[in-house]
Amino acid sequence: MTTPSEKRKPAALPLDPIAEAHRQWVTHGWGDVADGMAAVTSIMRAQQIMLARVDEVLKPTGLTFARYELLALLNFTRTGALPMAKASARLQVHPTSVTNAVDRLETAGLVKRVPHPSDRRATLIEITDDGRQLVQSATEKLNEHVFASPGIDAGQIRSLIQVLAELRHAAGDFEHPAAEAPWR
Repeated sequence: MTTPSEKRKPAALPLDPIAEAHRQWVTHGWGDVADGMAAVTSIMRAQQIMLARVDEVLKPTGLTFARYELLALLNFTRTGALPMAKASARLQVHPTSVTNAVDRLETAGLVKRVPHPSDRRATLIEITDDGRQLVQSATEKLNEHVFASPGIDAGQIRSLIQVLAELRHAAGDFEHPAAEAPWR
């Protein structure tokens, strides 16, 4: 099955604009940082491409990627619930972002807020049966249309994941790389 974005692919540019920017950096005397500029710009463009593909698949579900990630996180927990602060930390987003996502998901009947059983100050986010069904369906679509074919050669995927994990680790995303990470 072809996704709508594959049917409407924009015409390719005659040259790589990032390679041209790299050439311009060198020409203007910034050759010592041209590779770094190209790397950062390439990652940002790749993020735009991936997000557009994900959004296209999720659009019929009414989910954004942020809301999908929250539902998936809750679906993977033993109880289907997490404190809002823990969800924020695991998703690596500001608590306000989680609150906004929860507001939308709760309005749609996909999650509910419940009191924490032992901490009166905390609120749990709990996935509903409808939320479980939707995240399962959305995951199947993402697996088929995005994750199974992310746009690079299968032999390069683990190398890419490793390089990006090193970048994230150096930025302080996590303390210790998981020795059991499958791409190591």
